[in-house]
Amino acid sequence: MMETEHIKIVAKNRKAFHNYAILEKFEAGISLKGTEVKSIRDGKVTLGEAYARPQRGNIMLINMHVNPWDTANKFDQHDPTRPRQLLLHRREIQKIIKKIEVSGHTLVPLMLYFKQGRLKIQLALAKGKDLHDKRNTSIEKDAKRDMDRARKNNFE
Repeated sequence: MMETEHIKIVAKNRKAFHNYAILEKFEAGISLKGTEVKSIRDGKVTLGEAYARPQRGNIMLINMHVNPWDTANKFDQHDPTRPRQLLLHRREIQKIIKKIEVSGHTLVPLMLYFKQGRLKIQLALAKGKDLHDKRNTSIEKDAKRDMDRARKNNFE
């Protein structure tokens, strides 16, 4: 990313890095309603249980929870967990669909952010980790943290 781009991160999916091995990342726009954008600007969104999957030639984001906007009337409200269409180029969609169908990978949202005033989502083509992989990752993290702590104490 260029330094001139202004990015405001709204939500991150921290579980994704623990549960999946990230293979490739994509940036996509999202088709939203007005009250959803307002709620997301206020940070009332969760990506924890969200995932994306192909549906009728498009990529849909499923289970992203956006709280209803407080001051909107009942007719303008949105369904908090409705499927939302992701805006990608046709070639990217075809590439993603092929990788999901052939190799059995998963499409996981990593983070939701505003870039130059537009809402974007970072998706990752990921492979699920086994239990022993998760343990190895946490052991490596602990060892790195201990080494950094020891190195810091030696230099002080």
